[in-house]
Parts: sequence; C-alpha cells; structure tokens
Amino acid sequence: MNKQVKPIPEGYHTLTPYLIIKNAAQAIEFYKQAFGAEEKFRMPGPDGKIGHAEIRIGDSMVMLADEMPEAGILSPQSLNRSPVSFLIYVEDVDAAFQRAVDAGATISRPLEDKFYGDRMGSVTDAFGYEWSLGTHKEDVTPEEMERRMASASAGHGGA
Repeated sequence: MNKQVKPIPEGYHTLTPYLIIKNAAQAIEFYKQAFGAEEKFRMPGPDGKIGHAEIRIGDSMVMLADEMPEAGILSPQSLNRSPVSFLIYVEDVDAAFQRAVDAGATISRPLEDKFYGDRMGSVTDAFGYEWSLGTHKEDVTPEEMERRMASASAGHGGA
C-alpha cells in the first residue's frame, strides 16, 4: 500500500500543545466541563496513569499525559507554577468564562473590555494552567491601540 501520507495529520494544526498534568484523567473531565473538550483517545500506562491522551477544544487538538517525576517530566503543580498559558477565542466570552468558573476554575483576571479590541479574562485550572478566554469585539488600528494604551497607562481608561 503506497498511499501518500500527509506530513500534518488530518484535524491537527502546525502547533499542538502538550500538557503534563498531575492526574490527567481528572483534567480531561475538567476540560470537558470547562471548555467543551471532546476526548479523542487515551493510552493508559502500565501503572494506570495516562501515558498519552488527546482532546479537541474547538478546532484545536491538545495532547496530555500524567507527570512522570522519575523521568523528570513534571506538572505545574510539582513545579509550583507553569510558564505556559493558553488563549481561547470564543463567540460568547461571558458565557464561556462563567462555564469555566462553574467547572471549578479560579478567576485570575476578571473579564473586561481591553484597549486592543477584545473582551477578555483569565482563569486558572486546578492543575496549574492559566486559560485566557476572549471574544474579539473591535478591530483596532496599531495607532489607536497605542493611543488607548497610553491613555490607560495615564489612568484614563482605555476601551
């Protein structure tokens, strides 16, 4: 069988995040509730932990696995902070933000209209990752963005 194989698999994009999580099975359930994730598959490891799993959020795939401290593969919980955060654009940020909070996320930055044209806020999940949720509300030129940023910095608001 000599079928042409695509270098990027169907349904994937050029960049796919891969999360290391303490209790990946619980995280998958949270992401289903909070962000409407769809579980594509999971491969359990010999110890019952998840060796590899894939979920889809909107049109994007996310790969994840349980941490393996013995191999130096640690979660944000074990590191006490993640340098990684995510941004999800949605149709209705107010509803999506509330859904994430209802699922157990904590608010790290409340929803607000931003000077750059998005309505945005951020939550942190129980696994240590921060998720910014936004809806693009207005196209703003670089010049107007700069003016609004300067105005916001001077304490005059900015949206």
